[in-house]
Amino acid sequence: MMHTEFISNAADVGTLPHLLTSGQELHATLRARPEDFRVEEMPAYGPSGQGEHLFVHFEKTGWNTTDAVRAIARGLGIDARDVGYAGMKDRRAVTSQWASFPQAKAEAALALELDGIRILEAIPHGQKLRTGHLTGNRFDLLLSDTSEGLAEALAPRLARLAEHGCPNYFGPQRFGRNNANLARAGRWLLEGGKAPRQRFLRKLQVSSLQSALFNIVLAERLNDGLFESAVDGDVMRKQETGGVFVCEDAALDSERVRQLEISPTGPIFGERMRWSEREALAREERVLEHAGITTDMFRRFGAAGRGSRRVMRVQPGESSVQETAEGTRLRFTLPKGAYATVLLRELLGREPTEFGGEPSTADEPSE
Repeated sequence: MMHTEFISNAADVGTLPHLLTSGQELHATLRARPEDFRVEEMPAYGPSGQGEHLFVHFEKTGWNTTDAVRAIARGLGIDARDVGYAGMKDRRAVTSQWASFPQAKAEAALALELDGIRILEAIPHGQKLRTGHLTGNRFDLLLSDTSEGLAEALAPRLARLAEHGCPNYFGPQRFGRNNANLARAGRWLLEGGKAPRQRFLRKLQVSSLQSALFNIVLAERLNDGLFESAVDGDVMRKQETGGVFVCEDAALDSERVRQLEISPTGPIFGERMRWSEREALAREERVLEHAGITTDMFRRFGAAGRGSRRVMRVQPGESSVQETAEGTRLRFTLPKGAYATVLLRELLGREPTEFGGEPSTADEPSE
């Protein structure tokens, strides 16, 4: 099997192991209407009221984030390349988020009339909004065509994930329809093909490969019964402060993992990534070996993927589930970078289905 095929097959979200392995598979249809999938960005800070950058809070329907901010920028006479935003939001949904526009006037922003975009607030701030400057997202999902008694079945599963955490896989959105982005990344980065000319496409393809490798590492962790345990040499992340350290005592740190004080991180491979050590390092190196990737290849990633660490589990917060006349309503918050569809997959025990019968391919992560 070619290495590209190995990565694509091993990272297929449909085959990744679940944490919640007991209980029946449940059915629900996602996004019968855009308003059935609502996302509210939770910013890391608010605008100060003074400065040369205008922070615009907007709600969009039927737009991806990139196109929406370009449309607002055109309306304000601003070069879209100077716009800042914290994370990407779903197109097939009703979502709200912030973006910053240099030298723009609040009155002009509030007066904009754009189909599918509603300006909620416009407040000056002293600095540009940067990628990752958010704490997470608040989700409000209405599920239709559901299994009988879905809310009753989901409630204990949701409580279990809130108590123990959910596997922090990258969702299928990361890899493109039918893993097309991942296949292109393999042809370029693993098979010696030409790099895409556009910086955006280079970053997209590098990210898809990094994400697939992370999913493989995390999947092996679940398969080996190590999701709630420490491995010698793990790079651990502290829950409260975000600080990281290397595990030197797996027995001691395993108890801290179970208490949710710390969580293991997985590799986003790249030249500047902090490597794990000892047993944890050996596990990550085996994945690279099976994928046919050497550390020398990381240089091809360049600025499109310097590398980092990603926490292996996330906790949903502010969670609730209830039956309504319209369907089953599911509410929760997730930290930045986590996928609502991955949480829903874990709750249902299967891939969530989009309206029309297609698998979920939304683009709602916020990184």
